[in-house]
Amino acid sequence: MDNGFLRYLYSKQTTKWIWLFGITSAIVLTIQYNELPIFSGISFLLSGAKASFLQKSYVRSHDVKDSYMGFNISVIHNKAPPRDVDKKKPKTETLPVMSISEMNELLQKSHDLPHSVPAASRVDKQLLGAKSQIENATITNNDVGIYAPIYRNISMFKRSYELMEQMLKVYIYKDGEKPIFHDGILEGIYASEGWFLKLMEANKQFVTEDSSEAHLFYIPFSPRLLQLTLYVPHSHSRDNLIQFMKNHTEMLITKYPYWNRTDGSDHFLAGCHDWAPAETRGLLLNTIRALCNADIRAGFRIGKDVSLPTTYVRSAKSPIKDVGGEPPSNRTILAFFAGYMHGYVRPVLLNHWGNDTDMRIFTRMPHVKGNKNYIDHMKTSKYCICARGFAVHSPRVVESLFYNCVPVIISDNYVPPFFEVLNWESFSVIVLEKDIPNLKNVLLSISHEKYVEMYERVKKVREHFFWHSEPIKYDLFHMILHSVWYNRVFSTKLS
Repeated sequence: MDNGFLRYLYSKQTTKWIWLFGITSAIVLTIQYNELPIFSGISFLLSGAKASFLQKSYVRSHDVKDSYMGFNISVIHNKAPPRDVDKKKPKTETLPVMSISEMNELLQKSHDLPHSVPAASRVDKQLLGAKSQIENATITNNDVGIYAPIYRNISMFKRSYELMEQMLKVYIYKDGEKPIFHDGILEGIYASEGWFLKLMEANKQFVTEDSSEAHLFYIPFSPRLLQLTLYVPHSHSRDNLIQFMKNHTEMLITKYPYWNRTDGSDHFLAGCHDWAPAETRGLLLNTIRALCNADIRAGFRIGKDVSLPTTYVRSAKSPIKDVGGEPPSNRTILAFFAGYMHGYVRPVLLNHWGNDTDMRIFTRMPHVKGNKNYIDHMKTSKYCICARGFAVHSPRVVESLFYNCVPVIISDNYVPPFFEVLNWESFSVIVLEKDIPNLKNVLLSISHEKYVEMYERVKKVREHFFWHSEPIKYDLFHMILHSVWYNRVFSTKLS
């Protein structure tokens, strides 16, 4: 066999192995980095009707805010926010996307499941009595300040809220030092956790110093300030943050007897940062977690945890400003979206509808003072697209309500705020990510009469999403506290 033929065979084998190595590497990279738009877009398109979520494991949430807002958190703390993102990906278990109807069923089942406490304490009996009164509430169609169609059951909500005002007592742990504990940021997209902490600690009606009369125990920490304080830039690891909260929780369990009575199920916390689900793993999973990143994939439990609204506050001195918008007859834009192409959903949205003449689907809009261009588009659009970015939650949901724009939520496995009591299907449109190619048909299929009905309901429900320096009835502070109270009441059952 001559040397020329051997060289020919060798070159053929080498070429085959090079091709095989290249294909294998591409597959590995696609799996490992499927959060990048190019890979995620391909994966999304190939998946068709089958999307997936992760159960009992945390999917990486990037610490990158919706930059169209133009708010720099470093101004408040005189430090630059970390620029790197967490590349660590846990092992995952894929399960089907949960539809809104399946979420409704799960909520009902969670209230029917038996939960036990070891002894019939006075507090437990009060909770059981409250549960009975709520379930057997006198039927009402409307009331001052509340509008029946936006609720799952207005009678139950009204009675539950009344009982909260009459009965609820909250014990706040004094342990922990600032800035991680007893402090919060009141501006930007993570403001919800800061506002709630501030108002809760200042409250006189619900807060008690007597732990024996407490229905709930509040752990006042800020996941955002935890991240700003302890995260090591470029480390790509949140392990030290998770360990910090684990150590703090174990300290509370050792120091006080409160946790062990219910294994933490009467404790609660509030966190709006994307990493809050990871920081509250382990023992804290037993608590009622009010989370902006209300992602079923990240372990959010319907009927126990509370979906915290993501509210973008531009000014702590004036959290409510320039709300409202045009009447239906003056809303000439079918649907609007603008923002960075974070995650895998937004590029698909832009690819399908970026050139549509009836909808305004943009990347990030040029910044102008007060974000006027962005806000004006919301005020003149019928529907506002709330497409997920790196995480499931977005300030656009609440912004839509502020500007009387019917929200269109495109974020699989996202549990909308106050899911326990609000009927989101009555004033919003929920579209599965796989149905983005059919988005325009979905919106055009809604009759004008139905749209006007949703528009009017948006105007009613938005009153539940306002922060007030001095809380008022049915405002955002009270709605968050009510959902925590409501879930606590319905998780109580004597053994």
